[in-house]
Amino acid sequence: MTELPEGYDLREGADARSAHAFLTQSYWSPGIPLETVERALANSLCVSALHGGVQVGMARVITDRATFAYLADVYVLDGHSGKGLAKAMVGHLQEHPELQGLRRWMLATRDAHGLYESLGWQSLPDPSLFMQRHFPDIYA
Repeated sequence: MTELPEGYDLREGADARSAHAFLTQSYWSPGIPLETVERALANSLCVSALHGGVQVGMARVITDRATFAYLADVYVLDGHSGKGLAKAMVGHLQEHPELQGLRRWMLATRDAHGLYESLGWQSLPDPSLFMQRHFPDIYA
């Protein structure tokens, strides 16, 4: 696992209000209601990066803990990026005892391919196999 810089810690779980403050402004979930974030976190396995006890990053996995996991909502606040926090959070989740032996992990990213490739992720060999139902304006 990636070493954290001095003053940073990882913990399992996440603060919904802190996550909401970021996610509502993110490109992937603009305007998401706090209640939706609370429900999402309650039904996911989460890890947070803390600095001085304050949540400065988060990552979560949606999973059945048997065959499949979807990595979502990985973020690090400005001023804390570039320190290896995202890599540490994702690495922690990939090594989590409840997530071993899964057949497939998935994620979607617009701008962090290099990060995930460094952790063993790869592009889909045949993306035409996958389909989606997508409602991009659901929180508007």
